[in-house]
Amino acid sequence: MTTPGGHPAQQHDAFHPHLRDTAPDGPLRTRLHHIRTEDVDPGTAQTEGMRRFAAISGQSVGSERLWMGQTHVAPDTASANHHHGASETAIFVVRGHPEFVFAEERDGQVEEIRLRTRPGDYIFVPPYVPHREENPDPDDEAVVVIARSTQEAIVVNLPELYVLEHGEQGERGERRERGE
Repeated sequence: MTTPGGHPAQQHDAFHPHLRDTAPDGPLRTRLHHIRTEDVDPGTAQTEGMRRFAAISGQSVGSERLWMGQTHVAPDTASANHHHGASETAIFVVRGHPEFVFAEERDGQVEEIRLRTRPGDYIFVPPYVPHREENPDPDDEAVVVIARSTQEAIVVNLPELYVLEHGEQGERGERRERGE
């Protein structure tokens, strides 16, 4: 048997034959990890109106450049305004019809833009972009899966939405007042 690349197939527990076999209690970076739904960790950065649960993180599996988990938004709820620092964030809608809101300048006017989603949709949030999630459904919770380009969930809560201007974020992503 050969691999799709034409190389001889080898019997391994993982797809990384260059890693040596280890016992299940071996180093975090030498084996696959299975995180069950009941084992996701609520001990992560939170924003009012949402509940975040970490599944894949530096703490849970030793990831160095990735965080992944889920977010639940209660019925008829809006999160606080926030951004995720230097993280790129990818969102997959699992259940409900959450809406993602951000500010954009159009024709010299700042307006809120609302992205209405449904199960199966994806959203991309660039680094430092202020936004909020809303669940307008009066009865059902919205659930999304989130992946971030950092090993932990960076959350910077904000008092308001604003348009991110070139060079506006500070060293750690804090908003600087215009005119500074």
